[in-house]
Amino acid sequence: MSAKDKGFCVPSAHVRSRARKLSRASLSGALCLCAVLPLGACAGLKGVMAPVSESVPNASRVDMLVATTRKRTDPAELFSGERSPALAFANITVSIPPEGVRQIGEVQWPRQIPGNPATEFVTLKADVIDRAQALSWFRRTLRSSRKRQVMVFIHGFNNRFEDAVFRFAQIVHDSHAPVVPILFTWPSRGSILAYGYDRESTAYSRNALESLLKAISSDPQVGEISILAHSMGNSLALETLRQMAIRDGRVTPKVKNVLLAAPDVDVDLAREAIVDMGPRANRPAFTLFVSQDDRALAVSRRVWGSTARLGAINPDQEPYRTQLEQAQVTVLDLTKLKAGDPLNHGKFAESPEVVQLIGKRLAEGQTVTDSRVGLGDRIISVTAGAATAIGTAAGLAVSAPVAVVDPQTRQSFGGQVEEFGRSVSNTLAP
Repeated sequence: MSAKDKGFCVPSAHVRSRARKLSRASLSGALCLCAVLPLGACAGLKGVMAPVSESVPNASRVDMLVATTRKRTDPAELFSGERSPALAFANITVSIPPEGVRQIGEVQWPRQIPGNPATEFVTLKADVIDRAQALSWFRRTLRSSRKRQVMVFIHGFNNRFEDAVFRFAQIVHDSHAPVVPILFTWPSRGSILAYGYDRESTAYSRNALESLLKAISSDPQVGEISILAHSMGNSLALETLRQMAIRDGRVTPKVKNVLLAAPDVDVDLAREAIVDMGPRANRPAFTLFVSQDDRALAVSRRVWGSTARLGAINPDQEPYRTQLEQAQVTVLDLTKLKAGDPLNHGKFAESPEVVQLIGKRLAEGQTVTDSRVGLGDRIISVTAGAATAIGTAAGLAVSAPVAVVDPQTRQSFGGQVEEFGRSVSNTLAP
């Protein structure tokens, strides 16, 4: 019995040919961006987590604790984009090239494996450890920290494990922030076609992040905890703090500052999350970094049909102005800051002034506020994830520019396009 006899409508060869041509045409504009993007955004390189034998004179080191809900994989990658049933830990040391051969704000990715520590970021240590070992590292590092401050970094959409590790190492190093660095990395597949999976992975990771925050805040030696979240990671941060407040009556008081950088979060959901945390005395200080020319968030808004994404609002416009004042949220508008890419996603760790100012404020134990910092000082704006209409050529074409401008993205864009092409062919094949 043929497919037609079974009731299936099988596209003709002409229709299949037209579909393939449409797919190629829809992608061509996005693919051409690869020719002008920095840091090899169109070519992934696996194996950067495999430690090199030694560093070089005058290179710097960042030693961090990693807590993750990602699934363990081979030593060359350490953790994948799939979900793990339990929170896992790692202790990673990253070598950063000497100051004379790099620009502040940049991650110099290895061009081959092994990388060259004289000119590139490389891994010196990548040990998977258990919870007891993680707590031991934390207490030992905390004792050597002058201010007993902790920074928890939560990455955004389309980040492979190594993307988050190297970017956080760069932030810690360039900011000179006197903090105990903890990376919380959730299961992102590092693919422009995995927006839905990534967003659901943030929900999957809420309990694990809450457990981590409670564990480190229970240490009597901890002075304060700051959370730096960007893009889709803001959804995870807000929802975790909200559920903590509902469970315990308040957010743990040692979480003092939450920096919401270019949040890819619906405005209404963000407002309700902060309201649910209770009065200002029971929750941390929130600093929101917005940029109205963030084209990635504009795409996200259109695709998802929301009135606005939090990271792209005009804070002087009603009802946002009143709502933010009532919630006592400090807003820094970075719209006038020029970015290094056409979608205005380079306003975060790539700006020397921005990164170093963050470190200075943390070192002084100050809350980041517009009155103390001023709009001219340009605090954070990060790469923001944009939505993708999964399974359509139009969706890929829309989301592709957003993904490939992210210098953290190491996944081969070409490979993703090929995978999409195969899925189209399989769908249309009789």
